[in-house]
Amino acid sequence: MTSEDVRRLARDCGFELAGVAAAAPAEDRVRYRHWLAAGFAGEMRYLTDARADARDDPRNLLPSARSVICVGKLYNQPLPYSTNFTAAERAWISRYAWSADYHAAVRRGLERLEAALRAAAGGPFQSRIVVDTAPLLERSYARLAGLGWIGKNTCLIHQGAGSWFFLGELLVSLEIQPDAPPPDRCGTCRRCIDACPTAALVPAPGGEGWMLDARRCIAYLTIELRGAIPEELRPAMGGHVFGCDICQDVCPWNRRAPATADPALETRNFAPPLEKLAGIGEPEFRSLFRGTPVTRARYFGFLRNVAVAMGNLGLAEFRRPLERLAMSDDRMIAEHAKWALGRLDRLG
Repeated sequence: MTSEDVRRLARDCGFELAGVAAAAPAEDRVRYRHWLAAGFAGEMRYLTDARADARDDPRNLLPSARSVICVGKLYNQPLPYSTNFTAAERAWISRYAWSADYHAAVRRGLERLEAALRAAAGGPFQSRIVVDTAPLLERSYARLAGLGWIGKNTCLIHQGAGSWFFLGELLVSLEIQPDAPPPDRCGTCRRCIDACPTAALVPAPGGEGWMLDARRCIAYLTIELRGAIPEELRPAMGGHVFGCDICQDVCPWNRRAPATADPALETRNFAPPLEKLAGIGEPEFRSLFRGTPVTRARYFGFLRNVAVAMGNLGLAEFRRPLERLAMSDDRMIAEHAKWALGRLDRLG
């Protein structure tokens, strides 16, 4: 079994990228510790609790692991980037959340790959599928497996295909010759750093490279943060109601990024009208976004985000729905709606 065999099988299972890394501690674990120590994880306790220690070694997930097979599944769609989108009456949802939840699609592909490996290996082996939810430094092992380098925006970037990829891993007890990481090709470019509205990309402690301060990231603020969004960051969030793609949208390596042909990732929720979103009840929210990542924001958090977006985009027709939200029994929604109404007044 060679890494080229793995790539061939992975392509047959629907993955555009694949490679192999050794199932050993990655040097990036030190950088991860520095990131945690700086407080950049914010309130994401699943990154800072006991699972942080498990990320040190893939063998904490599968003791017999010898190789980490890393795969990338393209999710880009032939629709505008957020930086080229000007419809002020519509909400922006992050590109990865336009379609059905990626966890199921990636897991199905990895299950097929696991079965194909068993047919080709000529003997038994132990394995474990990992799709985002297990404590593993996914980007670090994807880089070691040759799938790309980790850019200044902290995303994995493939020279020929950009950064619009979901990652998944298959830990196996097979000894497969690992691939080599590619060179970092960001060079002196800092478009992602300069484009981030909330200045979330900051110099790493010690001055070596860049890190994401999640506490300032629009994706964190609209998805992971459960309480009030800091007022000083709200104006920079624009029309984003779930996630943010700006640091990828401006990346030169994404200028010619291909689009997925997988029907499982067909677009369902591209830029819905903000006024409609402001008026949906909780059952309608669950129905509208059922099976997509958007439900992670939860209903009350999502309406909080909608209120901020309407205040930022400043259309007069947003006043009435904001006034209704300002009367909400949920204090968080009401406070953000009142802030948005004040912003409408200031924007004239």
